[in-house]
Amino acid sequence: MSKEIVNTDLAPQAIGTYSQAINVNGTVYLSGQIPLVPETMQLVEGDIDAHIAQVFDNLKAVAEAAGGNLSDIVKLNVFLTDLSNFPIVNEIMGRYFQAPYPARAAIGVAALPKAAQVEMDAVMVINP
Repeated sequence: MSKEIVNTDLAPQAIGTYSQAINVNGTVYLSGQIPLVPETMQLVEGDIDAHIAQVFDNLKAVAEAAGGNLSDIVKLNVFLTDLSNFPIVNEIMGRYFQAPYPARAAIGVAALPKAAQVEMDAVMVINP
């Protein structure tokens, strides 16, 4: 088994004992991203739209650092503190993804790190 740590300065640095992503023989497990601005490590300013877009930008940066892109994501998990924001996720996701879309789950949670309203993680498959 080949295991490679993926790291980029274009996404927020890990704020705990984890890696931004791990590539195992071409399957890349992307850690959860919240709407942190990489340069400041603070939540992006703005409404939920800005927060969701920042999360997708962070996932995109990690995917690219691993040698892939968002179209290589096969599974996306979306965690929201308010599930009424799910239609906004769908709208913004349409700006970042094209069919065939990844499999996806949307989960309502009580709280997220740094009081974020949204977090996403993903699984991506690329050619090793």
